[in-house]
Amino acid sequence: QVQLVESGGGLVQAGGSLRLSCATSGRTFNSYAMGWFRQAPGKEREFVAAIDWSGGNTGYADSVKGRFTISRDNAKNTAYLQMNSLKPEDTAVYFCAAGKSYRLTSPRLWGSWGPGTQVTVSS
Repeated sequence: QVQLVESGGGLVQAGGSLRLSCATSGRTFNSYAMGWFRQAPGKEREFVAAIDWSGGNTGYADSVKGRFTISRDNAKNTAYLQMNSLKPEDTAVYFCAAGKSYRLTSPRLWGSWGPGTQVTVSS
């Protein structure tokens, strides 16, 4: 099992940047793919980015390509989401997740979740 908790959310102006962190605990962090998802009020939870267990492979939603970067530091048991050029439509609760494959984009296919952190982008 792995436990996750996000941090780094907050209020930022459009065009600004934030870096989210996902601290994990558990015996087998290195064996998990890590993902970031987001959910705005009244909307379905959607895939943002994912990274494989080694950090060598990543995937991104089209809406964030070129702006967001996912990374991980296995020595620190932590995953990150660097968010640049933020837009108001990026406003959502951001969740990190652990799963079996970075290729999976459906939230239903990811097993462990953090409680989420709010990101608000003002215009």
